Amino acid sequence: MKQETIYEVLKFRDDRNWKQFHNPKDLAISISLEAAELLEVFQWSAEDIRCEEKKEKIREELADVLNYCILMADACGLDMDEIVLEKIRKNEKKYPVEKAYGHKEKYTEL
Repeated sequence: MKQETIYEVLKFRDDRNWKQFHNPKDLAISISLEAAELLEVFQWSAEDIRCEEKKEKIREELADVLNYCILMADACGLDMDEIVLEKIRKNEKKYPVEKAYGHKEKYTEL
């Protein structure tokens, strides 16, 4: 994610003096609630629903999830690029291409 985007999210929060309310517990709850709203977009839909059919609602809810993730990373002093890349490296070890390619099973079942 671009630093400018992260800056804008944090500026929005700071301009409203909301940082005082953003503790890790409440931010984790907010991430979960917004993720549930994203999931709700697909509730009772056909299995083959395409993103184009609900694109605007998906954009809104996904943006909410990402905004809260930025706020959580800031509250915990975490660099988003660093933690995402670190997780990719861990997953590369759990899911080596030669074992995981074309398979959906969990790494313990490969």
